[in-house]
Amino acid sequence: MCGRFALTCSVADLSDFFSGLDLDDFPARYNIAPTQPILVVIAGEGRERGSNLPDRRAVLVRWGLTPGWVKDPKDFPLLINARAETAIGKASFRAAMRHRRVLIPASGFYEWRRPSKESGEKPQAYWIRPRRGGVVAFAGLMETWSSADGSEVDTGAILTTSANGGISAIHDRMPVVINPEDFSRWLNCKTQEPREVADLMQPVQDDFFETIPVSDKVNKVANMGPDLHEPVAIERLLNAPEKQRPGDGQLSFF
Repeated sequence: MCGRFALTCSVADLSDFFSGLDLDDFPARYNIAPTQPILVVIAGEGRERGSNLPDRRAVLVRWGLTPGWVKDPKDFPLLINARAETAIGKASFRAAMRHRRVLIPASGFYEWRRPSKESGEKPQAYWIRPRRGGVVAFAGLMETWSSADGSEVDTGAILTTSANGGISAIHDRMPVVINPEDFSRWLNCKTQEPREVADLMQPVQDDFFETIPVSDKVNKVANMGPDLHEPVAIERLLNAPEKQRPGDGQLSFF
């Protein structure tokens, strides 16, 4: 599960990471929550003549995918994540897996270790970021929902997979990470069918992320400052949890 993440890098760093992506300036965001706008990278229509750079575009979508066939989003669950193992066959994600795969840039994500009720322990929030620093690209899906009055909303979800050895003591799921050398293959929905990119939807190597215990300030959407990343001390070692649930505090879009 991935219920909160952050994007705090500079426009220049993000542009370089995606090989010359054209971007407007944007503020650092330390607590991105479901239903809020998120930046996604999509394949463009074609390279400009004489350019050696890949053709990619950045767009904003609402975090929480709504399939095009949904009549009323109020009667449909908010799909912030899609399980990579089953997304190809799920009605909610099948079309997006085939036609609208995207990349979702992030500086890292938050996860909660939720002990059993019997333990008496409180949930512990973790800021999980690339050990090397910089930006990471999550695999994502995009869908445009159209209302009866003709208005449209672009929506998106983050693909998740089973947690690697570095994350499993906190949660049993984690976002799918797409490496830069695989960006073009993941975004190429014209010739790369879902089964041909299935190998990309695997847990990233165990030492890719570092996990930092942080305060429960991240639970509240109103808290949006860099202090959310300040580490806190914890008293006991981690044990693998039995079951996990995302944090609350989701916003209403409709």
